[in-house]
Amino acid sequence: MPFINDLLAENQQHNEQQAPRAHTSRFLFEPLRVMQLLQQRIIGQDDALAEISDSLAVVKAELGDPRKPLGVFLLLGPTGVGKTETVRLLAEAIHGRADALCRIDMNTLAQEHYAASLTGAPPGYVGSKEGTTLFDREAIEGSFGRPGLVLFDELEKASDPVIRALMNIFDNGQLRLSAGNSTLDFRNSLIFLTSNLGASSVQQLEQGWARLLPPRWRSSLQQRVQRRALQQRFDPEFLNRLDHRIRYRSLHSSQLQHLVELALAQLNQRLARHQVQLALDAELRDWLAARGHDHRFGARAIARSFRHHLEPAVARALLDAEPPPAGSLLRASLNAGEVQIRIEPPPV
Repeated sequence: MPFINDLLAENQQHNEQQAPRAHTSRFLFEPLRVMQLLQQRIIGQDDALAEISDSLAVVKAELGDPRKPLGVFLLLGPTGVGKTETVRLLAEAIHGRADALCRIDMNTLAQEHYAASLTGAPPGYVGSKEGTTLFDREAIEGSFGRPGLVLFDELEKASDPVIRALMNIFDNGQLRLSAGNSTLDFRNSLIFLTSNLGASSVQQLEQGWARLLPPRWRSSLQQRVQRRALQQRFDPEFLNRLDHRIRYRSLHSSQLQHLVELALAQLNQRLARHQVQLALDAELRDWLAARGHDHRFGARAIARSFRHHLEPAVARALLDAEPPPAGSLLRASLNAGEVQIRIEPPPV
């Protein structure tokens, strides 16, 4: 019988070695589900989202250097193309809230003395003992199952001392506060930086002679323009510490209808608290898209079109002496250049 037991044990060990093993990760998010949300809400940025998807897979598999942040991403492109929105959606998909991130607007750190806002006041200065900084420790460090998210918006507007402080974070994933009594840990963080550097030059190329080039040549030229703009603003030591430079493209008129649909969906989310929904007729959709067609501002131009032309009419319908009953449909149409709202009562 001992021989049989040894044989069974050997066969079990052999089967365990041959059977494929599923990789287990401490991270609870699923990259495919995260990317589904981004692909639904970010229009015209397939290449950028593909690179982010690859990076999330690496994070999920825990293949990164444990001494550094989980990833440092520089998102490049003109305003209104989805750079900041990408990070908000990542926060929503991973943490359940779009504001579950530490966001710092770098245009508020344009002066050199504002570098203390990041590292805290040095010893001997007011506030040094408290170690107060702009950073949100909880949002940065995340949790065991979910990474923290940090967003530095409009990177190019920060002062040089602030940029040098970021280099320390990228290097070792930690930032020691000036008072010396505390350290912020970024080793469980996804760090995103956004920049418009080179965007205006790229747009000029797209609208000028470069539009006649084959797509591959045009893309290569645009990349060189952006690379030159980065090199003129930042030192090589800083650029070499970035894990990914992800380029977002300008939005085109063919994508305007998708942007109108997204803006309408977001407005209907806000209208849900009033227990009504809004529908647009085809003429009004085209009219709003035409007024939101601006290469300089991207999706923000569509949002402005909604705020200026559609939302006031919806607000008047809600504030009327007889507000629409719960479950009503607000049907919006265009009449002589004015938005009109017709209320359809809920079905009996």
